[in-house]
Amino acid sequence: MTTLTRTKWFLPLFSLALGVLMLVAQWIGGDPGSGLASLAIMAALGVVFLAGGRSETIRGLRGDGRDERFCQLDIRATAFAGTAAIAAIIVGFMVDVATGGNGAPYTWLGAIAGVAYLGAVVYQRIRS
Repeated sequence: MTTLTRTKWFLPLFSLALGVLMLVAQWIGGDPGSGLASLAIMAALGVVFLAGGRSETIRGLRGDGRDERFCQLDIRATAFAGTAAIAAIIVGFMVDVATGGNGAPYTWLGAIAGVAYLGAVVYQRIRS
């Protein structure tokens, strides 16, 4: 992990940048009101990350309080989130096909997840 992502400023600024991108995307899509709401939510989240410095969890999420234990927590949480997302993709695909759709965009999301998983397994196997 780089020192940039280990500062207390990275995650708050990243949250704000995502909020700005969401504002731009929704404005282009013709819904500036939702874009402003998205920006406000992401800015508020950034403030929580910045102001929550006394919380070990916030510091771990921000990166400036990471240790080996938090890295293991992060790996397990990422695996759980990935499993939940893949399950949602599979269910979404099945519902879409069952209601007469063609499965898109679930087919692409599933393919990306499958290729990323297989690539990670091969990479880790070669590396170890």
